[in-house]
Amino acid sequence: MTIPCPRIIVAGTHSGVGKTSVTLALVSALRRRGLRVQPFKVGPDYLDPTYLTTAAGRPCYNLDGWMTGKDYVQKLFAERASGSDIAVIEGVMGLFDGSDPVAPEGSTAEIAAWLDAPVILVTDVHGLSRSIAALVKGYMEFDSSVRLAGVVANNCGTERHGAWLAESLEASHLPRLVAAIPRGAFPELPRRHLGLVSADANILGESVLSSLGGALERYGSVDRILHLARQTVDVPVVGSPLTDTTPGRRVRLGIARDAAFHFYYPDNLEALAAAGCDLVKFSPIADSELPDNLDALYLGGGYPEEHAEELSANMSMIESVRRFAARGKPVYAECGGLMYLSQGVESREGKRFFMVGLLPWWTRMLDRIKSLGYVEVALTKDSLFGTEGSILRGHEFHYSELVGDPTDTGEWTTTYRIRYRRKDEWITAGFQKGNILAGYVHMHFASKPGAVDRFLSVCRNSG
Repeated sequence: MTIPCPRIIVAGTHSGVGKTSVTLALVSALRRRGLRVQPFKVGPDYLDPTYLTTAAGRPCYNLDGWMTGKDYVQKLFAERASGSDIAVIEGVMGLFDGSDPVAPEGSTAEIAAWLDAPVILVTDVHGLSRSIAALVKGYMEFDSSVRLAGVVANNCGTERHGAWLAESLEASHLPRLVAAIPRGAFPELPRRHLGLVSADANILGESVLSSLGGALERYGSVDRILHLARQTVDVPVVGSPLTDTTPGRRVRLGIARDAAFHFYYPDNLEALAAAGCDLVKFSPIADSELPDNLDALYLGGGYPEEHAEELSANMSMIESVRRFAARGKPVYAECGGLMYLSQGVESREGKRFFMVGLLPWWTRMLDRIKSLGYVEVALTKDSLFGTEGSILRGHEFHYSELVGDPTDTGEWTTTYRIRYRRKDEWITAGFQKGNILAGYVHMHFASKPGAVDRFLSVCRNSG
């Protein structure tokens, strides 16, 4: 297997320079030309991928070197880009920013090297003219494994400003300017405390996508970008396919999926399906009870705090979840799912909304971010995704906290320790009672071979 698909990475000098808008504009412009565009996003992000999925009309996949490793990233890219005309990859933070201050691990640059993908560097040029040449020269020469192919100047002041920037790069024999986007040319994308609001057809409709694509067509050269994307070679991929089916009894896995719960890595879900799960979606907001004949539940992350009143009012669903858990069936809840299993959610204003009540403590929303970053997970007990001593990887990103320690009651235990990538100490986390596991970590199952098979084994052998 090889990576034959034309590809381009949209990276940034740093966060906030407009990578997402440029990437969406490019996807929109390419689709206007009738091309099948496969989107990807570097790093542990659930929000940008919803925009890219909507824009491309195809699921967006995360490429994460730290969580899943080189072989997995290459196989995932090769399999999911198969059949598309071009792959567009949005970077994370700055081009060389990742999980390590002195190595490329977890960075956009690492993915660019692994995929041999040319990079378009997005810069915020407000107050910048000839200095763009010095900036781009530094990024181009910093790592020889990264192929910087073009530059996007975002937030230009005037047409003349863009011309000066292009001239500065050309005079220094640097990659060409492929777009000079004036301030205000891109429509503003809605945000809330976590960053971008999850996209849907109402937030990212055809008019917004048309405006984004039109701005890039007007102020840049989509033809030039497409030409750069095609200047790639086939990259050999080692290992077996990701989607081999595992024999065994099919498992009916209930997936909470609505406006409150929708943070899932699509390849996590696809791995579960390939291993033997029938994924049955349900809405904790709108459905009155769980689907029939489920073997297990997966409550992912999302925005339960934004829909706390609706979730709390749906007592028939709450009772259905309680009855399911009482039968000893596996229930896995991460982040927003943990909040839903708690006694309830306390808003920033101090208003309380009762939830399922399995965990013996409340969760509370904060004005500031509680946790953000990569997390290593070391199992201290046998659990849903491995045996004692197993190591998984994931990330945390939340503004809520658990008020108290569920293990104080004696019914719940901690099942793993976590270590944040930028800290040395390990702390206890992951609350378990019988076959219920709840924690704030969003785990990527590909970080531990056998994790999905272990989960299915528990599901098949539970009461």
